[in-house]
Amino acid sequence: MLDSRVAETLSQILGPKGFTTDAQDIAPWLTDWRALYTGKASALASPASVAEVQAVMRFAAEHQIPIVPQGGNSSMVGGATPDARGDAIILSTRRMNAIRSLDAQANIVVAEAGVILANLHDAARAQGRRFPLTLGARGSATIGGLVSTNAGGTQVLRFGTMRKLVLGVEAVLPDGQIYEGLAALKKDNRGYDLTQLLVAAEGTLGVVTAASLRLVPDILDRAVGWLGVESPEAALSLLQRLEAESGEAIESFELVPDGSLQLVLQHIPGTRAPLGGAHPWHVLVEYVRTNAAAVAPEVALEALLATALEAGLCQDAALAVSEVQADAFWKLRDSISEAERAHGPAMQHDISVAVEDMPRFIREASLAVERAFPGVSVNAYGHLGDGNVHFHVRAPAGVNGPEWRLSTGKAASHMVYDLVTAAGGSISAEHGIGQMKRDELGRLSSPARLTALRAIKSALDPKGIMNPGKLIP
Repeated sequence: MLDSRVAETLSQILGPKGFTTDAQDIAPWLTDWRALYTGKASALASPASVAEVQAVMRFAAEHQIPIVPQGGNSSMVGGATPDARGDAIILSTRRMNAIRSLDAQANIVVAEAGVILANLHDAARAQGRRFPLTLGARGSATIGGLVSTNAGGTQVLRFGTMRKLVLGVEAVLPDGQIYEGLAALKKDNRGYDLTQLLVAAEGTLGVVTAASLRLVPDILDRAVGWLGVESPEAALSLLQRLEAESGEAIESFELVPDGSLQLVLQHIPGTRAPLGGAHPWHVLVEYVRTNAAAVAPEVALEALLATALEAGLCQDAALAVSEVQADAFWKLRDSISEAERAHGPAMQHDISVAVEDMPRFIREASLAVERAFPGVSVNAYGHLGDGNVHFHVRAPAGVNGPEWRLSTGKAASHMVYDLVTAAGGSISAEHGIGQMKRDELGRLSSPARLTALRAIKSALDPKGIMNPGKLIP
């Protein structure tokens, strides 16, 4: 329980809409999206301004109250869920949801931390621009969370992760000081890049309150295709050919195993397979046009797919004939996590290796894990062109989920991360570390990395109040 005097002071700072200790109001924000972690919190603070965040942080620092920053609560690694001690305050940025400015000429938008990604997309599109990052949780994920986790998504192939799109950050540090770094300067040599230090910090170094973000011209039109391929190797060869012949027009290229597609068809109403035959692997490709003088996307992509079929790089292909069908193709890809969750327990691994090594890794690592743990099945899907796939190990039917995760599942994850590290890859490509991977980061990271991470954390958060138990081993 929060001390009554502390609660009264925070209530005065934030007002009735900005502060509560009511258990029912707090309960929805205590469990992560995957329902793997549930914690406790003494209060929920929902500041509506930077000044209010600053006041909360000053007060928390003075009284050494742990703070857990939270946006849309869509973390895939338990990064926004408080621990079980119950002394933390969840600091929600959802009320800070203003788009402060949008300069279509300069291609810059300044958005507060609580702005929902889908709303930012709509605002940019209304000005003939777009924010080129999207993901399945765009209807709930917030800008602050995307910055804090260096989110990726399905357009990294062309535009990079959130780190590449962040031009500046405003944040409140653990002692209540404001870091005013929103200016989108092309040159700035004042020492360490504090903006980029806050990107991917997962709320362990401060509270991101706003960000200056890069915009690009909106697309005129697009073409979306669904292809059947023989293997990840064939898919990578196909991508390399498409890119060589079309340049930056290929914005998305997603690899989907047939096992993942079948789960979506089974569990997500209104979905249907784009192709008639059976294929071991599938590819979703999106071709866009931003210049009216360029060839129409449907014409260009159809020609590219025809030559790919002739060359044997794909087995079959379907081109969406309308935006409705294009969205239906994308729904198949975006619904994989939801379908897996409905199907049963699985261990999710968001990993990356060098792009050219990914097909081999998928094949060899999948076989090794399935041999080591009879009955499990591996689904590896995602952003092949980025060298990043979601390597999920699904439990056999009929097991007790929590027990399986703690026994076989944990051992399987241990093996997956060992294989990734041996391949020179990363155990976290785009979801972050959170609490799910913290121990593995400590086990597998070099002493130099761990020393640097801990030193930075200690320097900026000497009292250890920011998002305790996350990221730092």
